[in-house]
Amino acid sequence: MSEHATTGFPYTVSRVMNAPLGRAWEAYTTAAEWPAWFGAAEGSVEIDVRAGGAWKATLLGPDGGAYPLTGLFLEVEEGRRIVLTMDVPDAPAEVMAITFEEHEGGARVTIDQTNATEEAREQAREGSTMILAGLAAHIEP
Repeated sequence: MSEHATTGFPYTVSRVMNAPLGRAWEAYTTAAEWPAWFGAAEGSVEIDVRAGGAWKATLLGPDGGAYPLTGLFLEVEEGRRIVLTMDVPDAPAEVMAITFEEHEGGARVTIDQTNATEEAREQAREGSTMILAGLAAHIEP
């Protein structure tokens, strides 16, 4: 993934979207769009998309709970790749890479992450799959 990878249990999820690559990037890097695809509470998203920039959002769970999330952007390659951290209570921050690639007239978005435990990996993989499905539903015509 990158030199920022956490050691432990890796996973990769990917989704091809019937939308231009630039549109996928724009939706992922625009705070006002996160509630529509990420499941974030309206007004809770703040993102500073640059290396060293912070992000935060409150995720609204299917159980009705509100889950505050925070982290930092470690790497940003405009239109191509983001590496960010997600703070984990009482544990080291987890690192996630999101890669954006052209794919047959659309966009392939891939999330790579390594988690500290097998249980955390399974939860993160499920969450990443939901994130990509939400992003696709938001940007596809």
